[in-house]
Amino acid sequence: MTPTSDGLPIPDGFLWGTATAAHQIEGNNVNSDWWHREHTPDTTLPEPSGDACDSYHRWPEDMDLLAGLGFTDYRFSIEWARIEPAPGHFSKAEIAHYRRMVDGALERGLRPMVTLHHFTLPHWFAEQGGWTADDAIDLFERYVRATAPIIATGVRHVCTINEPNMIALAVAFRELGTEVAPIAGIPLLDKPTTDALIQAHHRARATVKSISPDIQVGWSVANQVYQALPGAEETTAAYSHPREDVFIEAARHDDLRDATHGDEVVTRLGYEHLRRHDLRHTGLTWLADAGVPIHVLRRIAGHGSLTTTQRYLHPDTHKITAAGTALSAHLSVLRAPRTLPATAVLTR
Repeated sequence: MTPTSDGLPIPDGFLWGTATAAHQIEGNNVNSDWWHREHTPDTTLPEPSGDACDSYHRWPEDMDLLAGLGFTDYRFSIEWARIEPAPGHFSKAEIAHYRRMVDGALERGLRPMVTLHHFTLPHWFAEQGGWTADDAIDLFERYVRATAPIIATGVRHVCTINEPNMIALAVAFRELGTEVAPIAGIPLLDKPTTDALIQAHHRARATVKSISPDIQVGWSVANQVYQALPGAEETTAAYSHPREDVFIEAARHDDLRDATHGDEVVTRLGYEHLRRHDLRHTGLTWLADAGVPIHVLRRIAGHGSLTTTQRYLHPDTHKITAAGTALSAHLSVLRAPRTLPATAVLTR
C-alpha cells in the first residue's frame, strides 16, 4: 500500500489514468458516422466537432501535460473511420500515426491503454446497417486485426468497446424519436444492438489475444447511480440487468474487470456504497463548486444539453421546496369533493 500525502491508503499498482475519445478531441474525423450526422440539414447535433482540440496534431502536448500532472496511464481511442475510411482499404499512414502515439506515451512514462471503438463508426459501416448488419462482427474483427502494428508491442491494456450500453441506448433513443433522456432512468436498450455488441466484444477479445496474449483486454460499461430501497431489490435487478448487468456479465472472462483496483480503493476510503459512476458525477459537482461554468461542465461531461448537466449539480433546495408546495396544492385540489351529474361515470 502507498499512502497519499494526507495518509489515504492506495493499493500498489493502482492505475492513475485519464481517458479521451478520438472524435471528441482529434478534429476533422470526416469519414465517421458522427461527422456525417453533424452536417446533415436536420441534425440533432447543433455543435459540429470541427477542429475540436486538434489533438490529432497536438497529442504530444497533451501527453506532456498528463505526464507533468503525475498520471501513470492514458486511455485514448484509435479511430476506425481513419484506419479504414472505405471498406477493406486500410491506411498505413493512420496506423503509423497511432503507433507514434503509443511510442510517445511510453517515452513519457505513460502506459498506453488503447480503446478500439469509442462511439464513432466509419460512415460506410453505419450506412450498411451498423452493428446489426449481417457481417458487422466479421468487419469489426477485420478492423481489430488490422490494428496489430499499433497494439502488438508496448500496449498492456486494450478496451474493445467503450460504454456499449450507451451505444444500444442511442439506438433506442432514435427508435423513440428523441435524443433526450428522461428525468429518471433510461429506456430499455435496443436488444439486437446489445446482442451484436456482446458478440463483437468477444470476437475482438479473442483477436487481440491472438495478436499478443500478454495484452489485458476488457470493455468499459457505463453505470447509473441508483440503489434499491428496502423491498425493491427485485425491481432494481429487473431494471439493471438489460441496461448494465448483461454487459458486465459479458466481461466475465475479461482481464480488466479489476485491473484498476477501483472498488478496493473506494472501500478502503470508506465509500463502499458508491458505484464507480457515482465518483464521476461527484467529480463534476466538485468542478461546479470550484466555479467552473455550467456550459463548460457540459462540454467536459459530453452531455447533450445543459439540463442533463444540471442534474448532477447540487440541488436548489428553494426550488425543490417551491415545486413540492405547488404539487401539494395541485393534488389537494384534485382530492377535493366535487358534485357530479347523476349520469356521470368515473373511469381510471
